[in-house]
Amino acid sequence: MTSTSTASRTPRTHRMRPPLTMLASAAAVAIAASLVGFTAPAAAQTAPTAPAAPTPVTRAALSPALSAGRGADLGISEQEAENASTTGTVIGPDRAAYTLPAEASGRSAVSLTPGQYVEFTLPAATNAITVRYSIPDAPTGGGITAPLAVTVNGGAKQTMTLTSQYSWLYNQYSFTNDPNADLLHPDWWITECACVPSATTPSPVVQKPFRPMHFYDEQRLLLGRTYKAGDRIRLTAPAGTPAATTTIDLLDSQLVGAPHVRLIASNVLAFGADPFGRRDSAAAFDKAIAFAKKAHLKVYVPPGTYQVNRHIIVDDVTIEGAGSWYTIITGHEVALATPAPDGSTHTGVGFYGKDASAGGSTNVHLSGFTVQGDVRERIDIDQVNAIGGALSDSTIDGLYLHHTKVGIWLDGPMHNLSITNSVIADQIADGINFHTGVTASTVRNNLIRNTGDDGLAMWSEKTADTGDTFDHNTVQTPTLANGIAIYGGADNTVSNNLVADPLREGSAIQVGSRFGAEPFTGHLWITNNTTVRAGTFELNWNIGLGAIWFYALERNIDADIQVVGDNFLDNTYNAIMLVTDFPVKDQYSITNVHFRDIRVDGTGTSVLSARSAGSASFQNVDARNVGAVGVNNCGSFNFTPAGSEFSIADLGGNDGGGTTGPWLAPWELPNTITCDDRPPVVAPPAPSPWS
Repeated sequence: MTSTSTASRTPRTHRMRPPLTMLASAAAVAIAASLVGFTAPAAAQTAPTAPAAPTPVTRAALSPALSAGRGADLGISEQEAENASTTGTVIGPDRAAYTLPAEASGRSAVSLTPGQYVEFTLPAATNAITVRYSIPDAPTGGGITAPLAVTVNGGAKQTMTLTSQYSWLYNQYSFTNDPNADLLHPDWWITECACVPSATTPSPVVQKPFRPMHFYDEQRLLLGRTYKAGDRIRLTAPAGTPAATTTIDLLDSQLVGAPHVRLIASNVLAFGADPFGRRDSAAAFDKAIAFAKKAHLKVYVPPGTYQVNRHIIVDDVTIEGAGSWYTIITGHEVALATPAPDGSTHTGVGFYGKDASAGGSTNVHLSGFTVQGDVRERIDIDQVNAIGGALSDSTIDGLYLHHTKVGIWLDGPMHNLSITNSVIADQIADGINFHTGVTASTVRNNLIRNTGDDGLAMWSEKTADTGDTFDHNTVQTPTLANGIAIYGGADNTVSNNLVADPLREGSAIQVGSRFGAEPFTGHLWITNNTTVRAGTFELNWNIGLGAIWFYALERNIDADIQVVGDNFLDNTYNAIMLVTDFPVKDQYSITNVHFRDIRVDGTGTSVLSARSAGSASFQNVDARNVGAVGVNNCGSFNFTPAGSEFSIADLGGNDGGGTTGPWLAPWELPNTITCDDRPPVVAPPAPSPWS
């Protein structure tokens, strides 16, 4: 995706009331806390029947033993609906694009018709749940709402109101909400007819809705009390629901602590913020920020729901909420009468640093709140992200970012930002993007789920991203593009992440020379990551990708790239791919890539697919359950008498077999042509512990 930088904006200043009115009283906090129904954890009542067998706890629909030490740890227990007790129908597994099970975590879910339920047995003390679900779109688009009944141990019912207003995109990039729309780009080549429709006679008939996607959403619920391990949470599609089917993907459960309270602070309530969300509180936030800077205080946002319908500009300020379950900052997407200087046609809720061209912002610290947007369509020129601008020497911690275009889009140059312990879900585009000259910054211990583009990205457009780290994050179910993508840059690290279930036109990890990125220089470390159910389908090429793939489109890729200690599990196609786009196959190459201490458990096709000139080395790469010949070496497709233009160095310890013997056999080295462009796909077995 592309975006433009937001123009610099300066907060308005206001004459302040006496400082004593800025201090949050305990009574005010208690009143605000009552808005969200917080109760302190209490002993759960005895279940009316004997405890059921616990529903398995997974991490990205994978046994925790297979991803130990990798991914985020946020105190969340994930349980997949297909492993729970149900009167509904298990759908999947399926990895074909445009299907409900393919977009589900683990590629399976449970479909409920009215009156049916799915029931989870809690693994630990719980007072809060997140339900990932899908309900149908309206016939003409725009979504519907439908109830979901929640009961624990057969007790009193709570009702969640589900919506599909933020789901269901269709057609070609950059998509539409209209299921009945004609092709957005009839002059583009499409796989469905293997043709350019506008240049084809007779004109092909394209099935509508065309390429439906982005089916799922998620919703949170505080249960109002604490339940114990062994208690049973039942989700029921009630009789009379307007949703013909309610598909439940998973349940996240956790024990949420009491609201955070800061008494000595610049409290937004004292400046007129409305904690009931009935009127816009943006001006109150501006006033609280201005006073906090003058009085050297932090800004505190007590429990409540606050309506904010534009960007809040932040610089040299700390803003704390009571916790992301309690402090909700939400807003409408607002159409602008005339485009903003940056080209945006809409605005919406978001916290933005100043533009880098104006010096950016520094010393900004955001923690403990939710940003709940209202973005339902993808307009790339719009700045309708939850967090944006340039934020140097700053921190973002413990946020929940939902229904914005991009969770966090930073436009540098900027440096030293830390993003930690946050959840980013259901974005129209990326989860987090370090765009243009972001340096010495870290993204650690975050959950990113259901993005409409790359989950995590470093994009070195015009200026290199340098010295950045993506570490211990979990990225699940990106519906387009990659879990983690690195586009150019120098001396960056991708480590200890867990990436699962990318769907199409991307895969788990990409190293790409594309989108106008600066070249890769220095080194790139990709270490100790686990990917599962990746190696996806590239719609435009009509081939399968690798779980990790290197793509030379605009430049050579020749920096020192070390891929060490990674596990590629249950790969739909290849585990590893190095590819140069065909029109430039004789211009660019991929070299100096080194794979070491890798485990590959299950490939639909090969361990390695080389579709580029260049070279790579392999040491201690163990593979099993390989569906095709271990190496698919096409090189640059010139098929010279001297062999492929891609050479492989075997540094020893490469064990395990393909369909023709050892996956890296002597006869394949260094550059034997073994090109099978689209080999049959053999579905691998589920991954298991490595002895």
